[in-house]
Amino acid sequence: MPDTAMLLAAASGQQGPGNVLRIVLVVSVVGAALLAWFLLRGYRN
Repeated sequence: MPDTAMLLAAASGQQGPGNVLRIVLVVSVVGAALLAWFLLRGYRN
């Protein structure tokens, strides 16, 4: 995970904290959608 921290630090240094927050929100929404799909997949039957 140190690589991720370095990438976030570089992104915040170049683009400002607004874009990093936007990236974190998009990743969390996509992750929540994938988690919901994975959990609800078993209830389809």
